[in-house]
Amino acid sequence: MRLFAAWFEEASRAEPRDPTAMSLATVDADGRPNVRMVLMKGFDERGFVFYTNVDSQKGRELDGSPEGAMLFHWKSSNRQVRLRGPVARVDDAEADTYFATRARLAQIGAWASKQSAPLESRHALEKAVALYTAKFAIGAIPRPPNWTGFRLAPLTIEFWQDRPFRLHDRVEFRRDALSAPWRKTRLYP
Repeated sequence: MRLFAAWFEEASRAEPRDPTAMSLATVDADGRPNVRMVLMKGFDERGFVFYTNVDSQKGRELDGSPEGAMLFHWKSSNRQVRLRGPVARVDDAEADTYFATRARLAQIGAWASKQSAPLESRHALEKAVALYTAKFAIGAIPRPPNWTGFRLAPLTIEFWQDRPFRLHDRVEFRRDALSAPWRKTRLYP
């Protein structure tokens, strides 16, 4: 995790867009993989956190098969980090704390969007945003009950560094269980 923190700090300085952007892979009930970009909202020794609507495709897939894979690709620094492991919901207090830090319009959007559901028209979304803007015109906006965070607790982390002639550096850290010690292995490119 110290190595990830160091690489993330470097990416935060070098990456022109958003160094928190990561691909998240899940599987559906039929075992078909899905991948999409999400934003990491925190990491520590327990794992890597992102937030979503639990009724969304990714929320349903994670509840049905609580395993995932993540990939950070920092093109500006020619590095990537791959992670795999079990995924679990964060507790309500942690989700509430993060939700309170979101911009007010992002909070309203969390209420207005039926994430991943068919949208009959853009006007329907704008109408929902207007409705929740009026509903929450005064005071703090509570976290929607169907919106929370998920934490991937990695069992494997691979650090990849671009090298000339495609002779990349690859180092994998692996553990058999969340309480087990990490083993380090250098991999062929």
